[in-house]
Amino acid sequence: MFDFVAYPIGHLLRFIYEILSFKNYGIAIILLTVIIRTLLLPLYIKQYRSTSKMGEIQPKMKKLQEKYKNDSEKLNQHMMELYRENDINPAGGCLPLVLQIPILFSLYYVISQPLKYMFGMNSSIIDKLFSTIPHNMITVKNMHDLSIINYYSNNMDKLHPVNSILNKSQLLNMNFFGINLGYIPSFNFHSMSAHDMTLMIIPVLAVVTTYISVRYSSQDMPSTSENKMQDSLQKNMLLLSPIMTGFISFQVPAGMGLYWIISNVYQIFQQMFMNKFIIKKEANSNIKCKNKNKISKIKKEY
Repeated sequence: MFDFVAYPIGHLLRFIYEILSFKNYGIAIILLTVIIRTLLLPLYIKQYRSTSKMGEIQPKMKKLQEKYKNDSEKLNQHMMELYRENDINPAGGCLPLVLQIPILFSLYYVISQPLKYMFGMNSSIIDKLFSTIPHNMITVKNMHDLSIINYYSNNMDKLHPVNSILNKSQLLNMNFFGINLGYIPSFNFHSMSAHDMTLMIIPVLAVVTTYISVRYSSQDMPSTSENKMQDSLQKNMLLLSPIMTGFISFQVPAGMGLYWIISNVYQIFQQMFMNKFIIKKEANSNIKCKNKNKISKIKKEY
């Protein structure tokens, strides 16, 4: 479904892996995350400004809603005029979220199927390679690419019979500080190995960084209403986001969890940047404008 996004991301990840990250898969995912989030940064700034302006015109919106509560057509017309006067796009704040959905799904495909999306290997060859793996050596259920890479990386002596369709350069170095990013974290304490315990670091950090990111971002988001609805929504997000992140982290390869962690860390620094260079700057600008208006009014009176 998202192949048109997944293939370019896969080729970019391969370029980063082979050229920029010294053939370390973990570093490649970190660099890819930073690149994607940096490209989306202007949209996040636009989202903040849109939300900020919506907060400023909230009293006018309330008056219109009270005035035209029995005439929805006129209400919509005047609301659109209000948006135009203040240069606001009502859907502008949703754009980063809308763009993140295909990127997130595409990254899942790339990280789950690197042979296909990074190296352009077709499905029939992948299935043929998968059939050469002993059943008891399948490491990642329903993810042929990762099982192939894990098996042949750990059994290089078995590579010779298939080296016409699989070469050493396609066996990604997924070891990242002792964590194999090609495995899915397991929550089964009864049969956990030392590696499984180490792998648990990924979902734990994903949950913690998600909580910190949501909490930090919500503190400085401008209010868009004068009731308790937004506060309630923020509290729900603060609880639901880490829970959902934790749940999904146990369903996807650890490489996807690493993307989530770095994305959350980036989000925290992004909010710091906006606080310093966007929020304070625009707040000071608004204060100056108000002072100028007051001075001009005083001059007119005299």
